[in-house]
Amino acid sequence: MHTPRSTRRRGAAVLAIVAAATLAFSACASGSSTPAASGSGEAEGASYGDISVQYSWIKNEEFAGEFYAYDEGYYDEAGFGTVTGIAGPDTGVAKLLSGSVQVALSDAASVGAAVAEQDAPLKIIGATFQKNPFTILSLKDGGDIATPDDLKGKKIGVQDSNASVFAALLNANGIDPSEVTVVPVDFDPTPLINGEVDGFMAYLTNEAITVEMAGYEVTNLAYAENGLPYVAETFSVTDQYLAENKELLKAFLIAEIKGWAKTFTEPLDDTVTKVTEHYNESAAAGDLTFGDLDPAKVKAGLEAQAKLISTEETEANGLFTISDDLKTQTLASLAASGWDLEADQLFDTTIIDEIYAENPDLVSYLP
Repeated sequence: MHTPRSTRRRGAAVLAIVAAATLAFSACASGSSTPAASGSGEAEGASYGDISVQYSWIKNEEFAGEFYAYDEGYYDEAGFGTVTGIAGPDTGVAKLLSGSVQVALSDAASVGAAVAEQDAPLKIIGATFQKNPFTILSLKDGGDIATPDDLKGKKIGVQDSNASVFAALLNANGIDPSEVTVVPVDFDPTPLINGEVDGFMAYLTNEAITVEMAGYEVTNLAYAENGLPYVAETFSVTDQYLAENKELLKAFLIAEIKGWAKTFTEPLDDTVTKVTEHYNESAAAGDLTFGDLDPAKVKAGLEAQAKLISTEETEANGLFTISDDLKTQTLASLAASGWDLEADQLFDTTIIDEIYAENPDLVSYLP
C-alpha cells in the first residue's frame, strides 16, 4: 500500500540557510524520511532504489499527479524501490544542497535566488506550473489591491518563507520596501478577513478560493501578470545529482508525466477523492494540515491549477516542458528582482526534451 507524503511550496529560500547548506553540500545521498510509496514491480532492466522528494506544500490537490503516480504504480514501473514525498511548506533548496533530498518541487524565484546570490549548484529540469500561482489577495470592500501601486501604504500579510518572493514583487515594480508594511502571518487568511491586513500573500489555487468560497468578493494581484511570470512547482536538483543520475531522473519524470496526465483524463470527482485520501493519510502521520478538506474547494483548486499547468505550449510539447520563450520570461522576472542569470545557469531541460523525443506518445495528455 502506498503512503506518500505531500506539502506545499511557499516562496523563496532563506538565503542564510542556503549558505550554510552550501557549505555542507557533498554527495547527494538518498534521504532517510519515512517511505511514501513502495512496491516490488520495478521496471525490467532498471532498479533505481530509493529517492526523496521535497514537496512545496501540504498534501492537497497541488500534488494530485504525484498521488496518481503512487497509486497507479508508475514509480514502481519506472524502477524505484521507495519514493518518499516529504510534506512542506519548504522550497527544498537547503535540503537539496545538504543532500537530504534528491528532487525538490520548488519555484524559479527560490532556486534562482540561491543560484544568483549563493552560487548554489542547482538546476530546474522541468516545471509543472507554467505560470506561478502567487497572488496578493485582497477584499474588494477592504484593501482592493488591483495594481502594484495599490500596495503602497498598505499592510500586507506575508509568510516568512515567502518574504523573498514578496520582495521580488516589490522590486520588479519599482516599489521601495519602506512604502509597504509587512505583517508576519501564517497561511490561514483569517487576518485578511478580520481586517488585520489589507492584502495577503496567497495562491490563486488555494487561499484565494478559500476566501471567495467564504462569501467574500476578492481582488487578486497575480504575480504572473505583474512583472513576475516565472515557472513554479519546478523539478529541481543539484548539478551533481543531475550529472550522475540522468537515467534515474528520466525514469522519475516519465512516472510524473503519467501521473499528471491522469489528472486531465480521470473524472474530477475521482481525483477529489484521491486527494482527500492522501491528505487524510498525511494528517494521520502528523504532517501540517488545515482541518478537513472541503471537496468543493479541492475541485475548484484542481480546476484553477489546470489552467496554470496546461497551456498551448504544453499541449504542443508535453507536460513539464519549458519553452525558450518561457525561460526568457522567467529570467526577465528574476532580473527585475535583482537576480541576473543566463538560461544555462538556471535550466537544464535536456532530459525532458529527450523523454518526448523518445516517447512522442506522452506528449498528448488531454482526453
